[in-house]
Amino acid sequence: MFQKAILHLDMDAFFASVEIMKNSKLVGLPVIVGGTGGRGVVTSCSYEARHFGIHAGMPMAIALRRCPAARVVKGDFEDYEKHSRIITEIIAEEGPVFEKASIDEFYVDISGMDKYFGCVQWSKELRQRIGRETGLPLSAGLSINKLVSKVRAGEAKPNGSGWVAEGAERAFLAPLPVRKIPSVGRATARKLSLLGIRKTGTLSQVPIDLLEREFGKPGRELHRRANGIDHRPVVPYTDKKSLSSEHTFQTDTLDIGALRRCLRDQTMKLAYELRQSGKLTAGVAVKIRYTDFNTYTRQRRVKYTAHDQQLLPVVDQLFTELFTRRQCIRLVGVRFDRLVPGHTQLDLFTDTQQDSSLLRAMDKIRTRFGRGSLGKG
Repeated sequence: MFQKAILHLDMDAFFASVEIMKNSKLVGLPVIVGGTGGRGVVTSCSYEARHFGIHAGMPMAIALRRCPAARVVKGDFEDYEKHSRIITEIIAEEGPVFEKASIDEFYVDISGMDKYFGCVQWSKELRQRIGRETGLPLSAGLSINKLVSKVRAGEAKPNGSGWVAEGAERAFLAPLPVRKIPSVGRATARKLSLLGIRKTGTLSQVPIDLLEREFGKPGRELHRRANGIDHRPVVPYTDKKSLSSEHTFQTDTLDIGALRRCLRDQTMKLAYELRQSGKLTAGVAVKIRYTDFNTYTRQRRVKYTAHDQQLLPVVDQLFTELFTRRQCIRLVGVRFDRLVPGHTQLDLFTDTQQDSSLLRAMDKIRTRFGRGSLGKG
């Protein structure tokens, strides 16, 4: 059996790097991409800006207080998606099996390539080709699994690469802060620190029973990750075209309130699915079927998003435009298309920190208790 070899590719400060590539006057300057209004949020920033403690998700007002000289760019997600598509095409040409984890992150399974080309050399050549053809910086990490490869790429930033030999995963992770482990957020890191656990090596030696007592079932996963254990496969990339939901009423209805509530619930559930699958949509469509089976659809182009508060008004307006016959309706539906990879935080050009925090909190509840467990009044 071939030795596992997983390559992680991560575009460095992707949005900011694209803006700098388009405007050479920004080279070497602290660049912030995000909302330009007083309540805007940082979506991405250059490494020069990060020196001032600026990071994604930070309120723009705080970022500008930390670095008044920063150059703020509103951002163009369609342009970022175009560059991501170019990178995807290059990887698809070269890689046997790859997964597009987000708009700027990729995993490539090159297991067995040592027999023919050498995994390390092949990875170097792929990274060089992407940098050469796109003009964008990227970092890469190579190991036997996705977890360690991702951490290794992070340690190589900016614009570097490295690899971890089989059997050296635990030794590589040991000196790193626990915050470096993917999925360990601030709250978990704080709790671990209170327990005297600050380094990954220390965490790897904590008994599983103790971690389960303190963190529940996630404690077992913490132990595995701290020991560099990750059996997740690289999921072959497929470009899903749309997400949709339809509801047929048991009794045809003219109740406008009930129709709008049904569409609202469908929209929120689909938006949640988008966020969970790491997708954004740029196309919204609403469908209605009258009691005589005549069916009508209206659609609209929107800025790339997966946020309820941006999608709900569009769906509501499309229904208003569609429902003109004042006849009973037997079916309503919502469809999102023009899907692209991207996480919720990538669409923060106009959202406030409060909006994003509320959405994350609601998603946590849905993930734990089911996607239909929570809605808006």
